Amino acid sequence: MLQSWSRTAPELVDVAMGRKPADLVIRNGKWVNVYSGEIIPGTDIAVKAGRFAYVGPDASHTISADTKVVDADGRYLVPGLCDAHMHVESGLVTVTEFTRAVIPHGTTTMFIDPHEIANVLGLDGVRLMNEEAQSLPINVLVQVPSCVPSAPGLETAGAELSAGDVAEALSWPNVIGLGEMMNFPGVAGNDPKMMAEIAATQDARLTVGGHYASPHLGREFHAYAAGGPADDHEGTTAEDAIARVRQGMRAMLRLGSAWFDVAAQVKAITESGLDPRNFLLCTDDSHSGTLVHDGHMNRVVRHAIAQGLKPVTAIQMATLNTAQHFGLERELGSIAPGRRADLIITSDLAALPIEMVFARGELMAESGALVRDIPAYVYPESARNTVHLGRVLAGGDFDIPSNARATRARVNVIGVVENQAPTRALEAEVAIENGLVQMDRANDICQIALVERHRGTGDVVNAFVSGFGYDSDCAIASTVAHDSHHMIVVGTSKADMAKAANRLQEVGGGIVVFKEGRELALVELPVAGLMSDQRAEVVAEKAAAIVEAMRACGCRLNNAYMQHSLLALVVIPELRISDKGLIDVRTFQKTDVVLATR
Repeated sequence: MLQSWSRTAPELVDVAMGRKPADLVIRNGKWVNVYSGEIIPGTDIAVKAGRFAYVGPDASHTISADTKVVDADGRYLVPGLCDAHMHVESGLVTVTEFTRAVIPHGTTTMFIDPHEIANVLGLDGVRLMNEEAQSLPINVLVQVPSCVPSAPGLETAGAELSAGDVAEALSWPNVIGLGEMMNFPGVAGNDPKMMAEIAATQDARLTVGGHYASPHLGREFHAYAAGGPADDHEGTTAEDAIARVRQGMRAMLRLGSAWFDVAAQVKAITESGLDPRNFLLCTDDSHSGTLVHDGHMNRVVRHAIAQGLKPVTAIQMATLNTAQHFGLERELGSIAPGRRADLIITSDLAALPIEMVFARGELMAESGALVRDIPAYVYPESARNTVHLGRVLAGGDFDIPSNARATRARVNVIGVVENQAPTRALEAEVAIENGLVQMDRANDICQIALVERHRGTGDVVNAFVSGFGYDSDCAIASTVAHDSHHMIVVGTSKADMAKAANRLQEVGGGIVVFKEGRELALVELPVAGLMSDQRAEVVAEKAAAIVEAMRACGCRLNNAYMQHSLLALVVIPELRISDKGLIDVRTFQKTDVVLATR
């Protein structure tokens, strides 16, 4: 187990002086110094007890017969990368399997908010993920979910966290702060529960995570900043990033599997000249396919460099800046004495191939492959079998009734926006047949349903969605349905929608695609209906089959499944669906599906 710097300091001093040998020495590297912004050639690094002891021009005095010596051969020595904000559950795998997938990509630190599992299993779920995180050989720091449910009164989650629950969890080891404060109207309105959670976090001298998902930067935004959130990842424009930094918040720029917000916001630095020290990089979120095939934080850093950032600046935004933000500068985020010996060896700063990865002084990955085994973490039965529909569903459960004499209806439609978390509030005119409002496949209007899955009520809420492009009889169902994680079913065939929902009840949760009555693809997610305990590469293969099945149904959206899973997220504008009905997130009120008939 890694000891604190204070306990290790005598050994580090002795190694630096040459009185004791190092455990590991890396020779002849180019030191990417994130403090000074320099790249210093001819650098050696000596490691003792999992921490950097010496970083300088010649570490030969720290080498003995027992010291492991690695020749960097003139390559760059880069601090291990940090993901400033993410949700492991969105990778569809456990923390352990997520870790196995990202270490070869150079990620050695993650700040995770387990509010997905909290919405299903409550505080017990958070405790399970925190315990798993502490068993791992890299740094997985946990933020306590702040908003469970995310929008009280507008949805019913599988569990709730009280202000007392949050205060208790803030005292746990490995907890670094409060997870994203999604209830921004609550903060602006001085909601007692939200303010109590923020106060408890600040009193504990921990970091309050932000989530201001409104495009409006008026009084409500200023009130939110005054309430205490220290960062925000919901910006999508350069103006958003500038506004946050000016208010003393850190702007988190995200590049996930479906959210592409770095390019627009990084212009606050490259064009407006803002100080990059207050900008961080994050993923929020990456599914298993992205992790296996495209990368993790290395992908984000490469992308940021491609948008015009200097390589060292982009690396600072994924290392030192993040560590400083969370009060961990003396532990993480740099190659400097006393810090945890997390580093990458790479031959190209811009392309950032990850050739060797060390965590706490141990070689973890080489040439893109994990070289150290990480034992699986076994979740208890209490975290499984969480999908309870209460009955077997039929096609009629997805009917939307209306005036039997009318022939046309004006309806609200959730509009999917490719590569963006927000949706659009659309309106459309559709047919009424035999007293039932019809979907309109020719105009890309299909049905969406929210099926209650926590308490077995059998309730189904129906509405309309546009943007997926489905052109055949089909249905896609998922028990990953941010944030309350009921079941979202989208389809053009009510019979297939029922088949898809019932199939997920059978397997205990997951994602499934049906076309013309036949199952095309399935990802089983038995842990809370959110995660698989299989390896990420196995889940990635199954997830790829989901993507291909959605394509076979006519969908051409990039990472359409990620957007499917967010259609119940009632804290991001404009229209969403919940177990309470269709929600207008611009006003935080329930709205009608059918506006008028004729």
